[in-house]
Amino acid sequence: MGEPKQKAKEVKFEGPVTRKGKARRVEAAPTPAVVQEIVGRTGFRGEVIQVKVKLLQGDSQGKIMRRNVKGPIRVKDVLMLRETEIEARRIRGKVMKGAYS
Repeated sequence: MGEPKQKAKEVKFEGPVTRKGKARRVEAAPTPAVVQEIVGRTGFRGEVIQVKVKLLQGDSQGKIMRRNVKGPIRVKDVLMLRETEIEARRIRGKVMKGAYS
């Protein structure tokens, strides 16, 4: 009856944390990137389009990377990327409505 309740541990983070518990760098502003190529469709029902984009500003200006985009997109569109460190996985095999084959 008179047992003391355990206090929850207070955890403080310096910034956004990845799944592995490491703090990652936060970029100040979105980075513009132009779509150079449409690679294919992915996602469970093919609702996501994988594209290759070229970064126009920032530390890695000129870098070409893969990104997943939801919604209508075409070549020469400009995307504003919140972060430029994480790249999408390659679509493997023949692309059929979404599944990684």
